[in-house]
Amino acid sequence: MPATDTRDALLLRIADALDRMSPPRADAPDFEAADAFVWQAADKRLAPVSKVSRVDMVLLKGIDRLRDMLLDNTFRFARGRPANNALLWGARGMGKSSLVKASHATVAAALKDEGKPALKLVEIHREDIESLPVLMGLLRAAPFPFLLFCDDLSFDLEDTSYKSLKAVLEGGIEGRPENVLFYATSNRRHLLAREMIENERSTAINPGEAVEEKVSLSDRFGLWLGFHRCSQEEFLAMVTGYVEHFGLTVEPEQLRREALEWATTRGSRSGRVAWQFVQDLAGRLGGS
Repeated sequence: MPATDTRDALLLRIADALDRMSPPRADAPDFEAADAFVWQAADKRLAPVSKVSRVDMVLLKGIDRLRDMLLDNTFRFARGRPANNALLWGARGMGKSSLVKASHATVAAALKDEGKPALKLVEIHREDIESLPVLMGLLRAAPFPFLLFCDDLSFDLEDTSYKSLKAVLEGGIEGRPENVLFYATSNRRHLLAREMIENERSTAINPGEAVEEKVSLSDRFGLWLGFHRCSQEEFLAMVTGYVEHFGLTVEPEQLRREALEWATTRGSRSGRVAWQFVQDLAGRLGGS
């Protein structure tokens, strides 16, 4: 075999090996397939969601001020006006993730009526935060506004993926695409475990700067919405709202007594507990 043929064959083998070693290219998503997607980082693809699990906005009780603030922020973004990344933090079961999904539905419906490009909802799981740059690359060139949503976001000791989030939100060269807004929910106001901050303080040359590095993650969210535990009367108002919405027939005093007993057995009062009680009540009454 001539030397040139041997060399060409060797180069082809090297090229094939390099192709196998290279990560697969992310396929261009079909954003017309749905209004909501889940980011699957392992496959570098957006999986369409045909039906989003959500609660109607009218059923979210006791968070009127927070609802109005998030809706206004979302409408401004979807209509091309300045808006802030939002962190919804606080007590469990008070409607943080439900409010994000309900806001998307409300704004998407309004845009459709206005004949504007649909607002897309993209959920990214907490463990996939490091793949944010890849996801942003797919969304950046798309002709739609995107609400990027991460539920129950927090970072534990030895977890450095928060740096990817910081860079994407504001600090990187490219930064956040103009057609992407990031919403996150968390039980922590500062997203990072206390031991993370204390560990940085004890090992850093300049403890103050180390703590600032950790706390500054939350500062990337221009809109902070705090959800706090509801009072007894707020809890009962939630229960009553659900009962009226579903047309359940029950005596007011019986409803109050059973709802409070249910909350006592659960050890908390929240929108989630109210919803669970009404689901149980509907089942006992034969409702839907």
